[in-house]
Amino acid sequence: MGNIYTVGPNEALIVSGGCCGSTKKSTIVGGWAWAWWLVTDVQRLSLEVMTLNPMCEQVETAQGVPLTVTGVAQCKIMKAEELLQTASEQFLGKSVKEVKMTVLQTLEGHLRAILGTLTVEEVYKDRDQFAALVREVAAPDVGRMGIEILSFTIKDVYDDVQYLASLGKAQTANVKRDADIGVAQANRDAGIKEAECERAAMDIKYNTDTKIEDNSRMFKLQKANFDKEINTAVRISQLIKK
Repeated sequence: MGNIYTVGPNEALIVSGGCCGSTKKSTIVGGWAWAWWLVTDVQRLSLEVMTLNPMCEQVETAQGVPLTVTGVAQCKIMKAEELLQTASEQFLGKSVKEVKMTVLQTLEGHLRAILGTLTVEEVYKDRDQFAALVREVAAPDVGRMGIEILSFTIKDVYDDVQYLASLGKAQTANVKRDADIGVAQANRDAGIKEAECERAAMDIKYNTDTKIEDNSRMFKLQKANFDKEINTAVRISQLIKK
């Protein structure tokens, strides 16, 4: 006689043993299995996502500056049969807490090792790349346990020697300096533009005044010629009348 065991999609049944001394191990996800009394062993393995919070305290960077880094990782046991078999060999009979602790220690080890190869600026300014590097390096190790890293992010970076605070002040000073330079350049450009506009206006005024003077001179010259012609015509007319 025996029992029927059912399991949802968030768990795996690991069935081993059976009649005739079988050593075969079966894995069932989201299904059921038959187990003989006394000769079949049935255990469960959680496939739910595990949230881990790796933390490395006072780890020296490549510059010798001690940093404390915290992160958040989402991991789970993979469902592929071969990987599930691997995970069962590693974690069968262990609680979820024990599984999480094993993966957490692995992540923290890689986090600590990589932190020692980077500068403070590389860690602080590009957290996404830092997190991606940790995930890339840690993935093969946890993969050999049948674990997949779904996500890994850096949550916080801080130190006790005020290095980051000094770095922030330096960045603020640089931003202010760049802003002051930008304002000075803008004022200079505006002054140059204003001078160019004034020069253009002066050129237009000069050209206009010159044209007015030329037109006035031509008008006076033509008027003088007209007056001369009129006077000549008047004198001729008077002579004819006499």
